[in-house]
Amino acid sequence: MKNTLRLIAVVTSFLSLSLVLTAALNAQVLEKSPISGGVLAARAYRAGLLKPMSTNTPASGRPLTCSPAPCILPNSQASGGGQPVNEDPVAVNLKNPKQVLTGGNDYNCPTIQGFYASNDGGSTWTRTCLPGSGGEGDPIVGYNLKNVAFAGGIQNGDVVLSSSTNNGQTWGTPVIVSTPLLGSLADKPWLEIDTNASSPFVNNMYVSITQFDGNSDSEISVSRSKDGGKTWATVAVDTKQIYPNEVDQFSDLAVGADGTVYVSWQRCPATGPNGDCGGTVAAMLLSKSTDGGATWSAPVTVATPTLVPDTCGAFYGCLPNTGERVSNIAANAVFGSGATAKVYLCIYNWSGSQMQVEVATSNDGGNTFGAPVRVSNSNKGDQFFQWINPAQNGSIAVTWLDRRNDPNNLQYQPMVAISTNGGASFSATHPLSTTMSNPDNDGFGGSFMGDYRCHVFNGATMYAVWMDMRTNVSQDEAGGVKFR
Repeated sequence: MKNTLRLIAVVTSFLSLSLVLTAALNAQVLEKSPISGGVLAARAYRAGLLKPMSTNTPASGRPLTCSPAPCILPNSQASGGGQPVNEDPVAVNLKNPKQVLTGGNDYNCPTIQGFYASNDGGSTWTRTCLPGSGGEGDPIVGYNLKNVAFAGGIQNGDVVLSSSTNNGQTWGTPVIVSTPLLGSLADKPWLEIDTNASSPFVNNMYVSITQFDGNSDSEISVSRSKDGGKTWATVAVDTKQIYPNEVDQFSDLAVGADGTVYVSWQRCPATGPNGDCGGTVAAMLLSKSTDGGATWSAPVTVATPTLVPDTCGAFYGCLPNTGERVSNIAANAVFGSGATAKVYLCIYNWSGSQMQVEVATSNDGGNTFGAPVRVSNSNKGDQFFQWINPAQNGSIAVTWLDRRNDPNNLQYQPMVAISTNGGASFSATHPLSTTMSNPDNDGFGGSFMGDYRCHVFNGATMYAVWMDMRTNVSQDEAGGVKFR
């Protein structure tokens, strides 16, 4: 018996050591660079430097319904399993409430771009790979009001977008949204479609992008299409930032009821202790366009959070106790229109011992903002990969990944909190999953779990997606809340 226990201990130690060594190896091959983690991972993977693990666990599927409301929806695995999947956007078809679309950096796909469509409210999923070549991840999704679905990402340094008229069963040839405006890379896109029926720009499409040159100088741009994604025009939102003094990255978009478009992003100095943005004070900026994306206002500084330190060789900082790079996407949301529109910006702030999710609110259409308010007052565990979106009644939901229920501050669960008073305060926090995920099981030895995940409303139902490790390899998991 003692020999058996000794053997088990030796095997366990060997497996633990192997995981540590794999994480260290993978961390070394991901370049420390201001470009997005999805692109870095795709390039390292294609070069044979990043070694993915796999799982034989089949995809799970459960009816994504519950009653009576309010209730937490059961979880359903949207991606297909096997190789790792991370970075999870989500969209809902407002013309057909049962249609949901998500996707990920999917290492089962030649383009590393997989998309998962549901016709039954997220209970079952059809899985496809985006056509094209030279895929470098960073998936984006959306629906217009003509029952057309869109999915895209980065291919060969360009941002591309494909359309589907059968809810993601098949995808058309990708169209180039933007070539590199500064000559090197069109990076970290985000798609938003104007689905406000009364907007003068209804069905306009917008993609925000970080443009890089060969010196890592950066600039935020927005591409717009007025013809359903067939043709695109790209304009710079602000001036080019010169590396290493400032780096622009991680944009998000929202559209108000009157068609005003808001773009937010992070600007940070690459002059931290490790020669990057880790541990520095960043500026979260916001600009808006009232003419359908043709011109943009001078940016407003919304908040100045501190970024988590770089302890693992990641440019924007590392998730504590792990080798995971972590972003601080300035997610924004808007409710209303014009000078009285409520505009929200959701970020994390590093307190020195905890990553804390906060929301800053504007009551005058994004011209001025109040001080950021903490979403959860829990002082246990880090809060990261935050997102914000409004319900149709004006309530706002914030979701994030939270480690409060692991005393070792390692494993996480997706969480949600609601504000019904315009972001002044938030409800108690509720977990969206009873299963905790260990980032060391991301499928890359604990070195890359993506840069973002999000949620979206459709009526009284909020659909959320996140990187989930319950199969011991990261997958795209879906869940959410039904409010009534």
